[in-house]
Amino acid sequence: MDEVMKKQLEATAVKVRMGIIEGVYNAKSGHPGGSLSVADVLTYLYFARMHVDPKDPKKPDRDRLVLSKGHTAPALYSVLAQRGFFEVEELKTLRKIGSRLQGHPDMKYIPGVDMSSGSLGQGISCAVGMALSGKISCDSYRVYAVLGDGELEEGQVWEAAMFAAHNKLDNLTAVVDNNGLQIDGKITDVCSPMPITDKFAAFGWHVIIADAHDFDSLEKAFDEAESVVGQPSVIVQTSVKGKGVSFMENQVGWHGTAPNAEQYAQAMSELQAQLDSIEQ
Repeated sequence: MDEVMKKQLEATAVKVRMGIIEGVYNAKSGHPGGSLSVADVLTYLYFARMHVDPKDPKKPDRDRLVLSKGHTAPALYSVLAQRGFFEVEELKTLRKIGSRLQGHPDMKYIPGVDMSSGSLGQGISCAVGMALSGKISCDSYRVYAVLGDGELEEGQVWEAAMFAAHNKLDNLTAVVDNNGLQIDGKITDVCSPMPITDKFAAFGWHVIIADAHDFDSLEKAFDEAESVVGQPSVIVQTSVKGKGVSFMENQVGWHGTAPNAEQYAQAMSELQAQLDSIEQ
C-alpha cells in the first residue's frame, strides 16, 4: 500500500476510535470493546475499498455492508460520519431519545446503513440475500458482512454459509472479527467456535487470514477475496478488543460498558497522542 494512503487510513482510524469513545461516553451506555476492534477494517472498507457515495447513499450500484455484529454500531456510525454521510457532531446523540443513532443500526433513518442488524446471526443471512440478488440481476456491486467470533455460535450463521457456498456467491466477503472475547468471557470458554478457518473451509468458503490492525494485511486480504471465482470468501481477522485504548484492550468488561468522565478523558488523551504521532 502507498505510504501516504496508509498514513491517511491510520489517522482516520484514530478519529473513528475517538468518535466511538465520544458516542458511548455521551450515551452512558454502548459497546466500546468490539467497536474499537473493528474500527480499522471499517475504515479500510469505506475509505479504500467500497464504492459508495455519501451524496447518494442509496445508489443502486453501490457496494453493500452489513454489520452483522450490530451492537458495534458506534464504529459504523463513526466511520459513516468521517466519510461524510452525516456530521461528526451527531455522534454525541448516540442512544438518546429522538436520535437516529440508536444502539443498533437502522436502515430506515441512517444514511449509509444498508441493513438493520443486531440480532446476532441474522446479518450474514441478509448479506447472502443481497449477494444472491446481485448475481440474479447481473449487478457489479460487492457485499461485505462483518461478524463477531462469538456470533459464530449462532446456528443461522452456518445455514447462511452453506447457502452462500452452494450458490457460488463470489461477490460476497465476510469478515470475522476474531478478538477472542464475548460478553460472558473468552469464546473458547463460552461455546468455542474454533477452529474458525477449518469450519468455513468445510462449508466451501475461500478462507483468508489477516491482521485486523495492519492496513497492508487488510488490503492484501481483500485483494485476494476479490480475485476468487466461484466461492464466497471469509477473512478471519485477528484483532484486539478495545484496540487503541490501553485500559480497554483485551478486557472483557469493556464489551458493553461506557467510560466515566475520568476514563473518557484518559481514552481521548491516548487517542489524540496517537493521532498527533501519525500526523507529525
